[in-house]
Amino acid sequence: MKILIVEDERRLREGLVDLLSAADHDVTAVADGRTALDTGIAETFDLVLLDLMLPQMDGIEVCRRLRQARPALPILMLTARGSEDEKLAGFAAGADDYVTKPFGVRELLARIDAFARRASSRPAEPELLELDDCTMDLGRHRASRGEETSHLTAREVGILRWLHRHQTRAVSRSELLERVWGTSGDLQTRTVDMTIAKLRQKIERDPTDPKIVVTVTGAGYAWGDGGS
Repeated sequence: MKILIVEDERRLREGLVDLLSAADHDVTAVADGRTALDTGIAETFDLVLLDLMLPQMDGIEVCRRLRQARPALPILMLTARGSEDEKLAGFAAGADDYVTKPFGVRELLARIDAFARRASSRPAEPELLELDDCTMDLGRHRASRGEETSHLTAREVGILRWLHRHQTRAVSRSELLERVWGTSGDLQTRTVDMTIAKLRQKIERDPTDPKIVVTVTGAGYAWGDGGS
């Protein structure tokens, strides 16, 4: 499994990396909530091990926003807190399971194995998108058209993922702000438009006449012909 570990305590984080790497998992580890949110949205993981007490953004908020952006992403909360109210708050935010520190290695591995069994029966989210002769490799953050290859930023990958996932409808700017940036959709900002303008320079044959990320007047943006 590809697993994201979110833990600010260095010794525990490094111990989890060693443990899960030894169990043949592909592990990425981060130490704060903001980085966890950005990484979890930009990349595809099979499981997130998420601490509750984190700097920059607490685990409950990270869980809530990750669940919005990636509804099918399994999240296992790791925390020293053990009260019923705190566990219920974690589940309400979208956590799938909860382990209270200190936890046993065998218990943790057993729970991860259970997630692995579920993941094996779940359809994978596409990492390679192709439209209008452009190949977008989301896993490697690059787009290719003919002999030209461009690097895609994490935000650009997040936009492509979200539009493709919801390709049957238009997606508003406020929705993209919430799901891709993890910020309030009520903000008055040109951030989404500017990011999409840069993205079109990389993926569109003619950025002034886009065929991949199209504008839906009065509604936002859509994937491909969804905006016609």
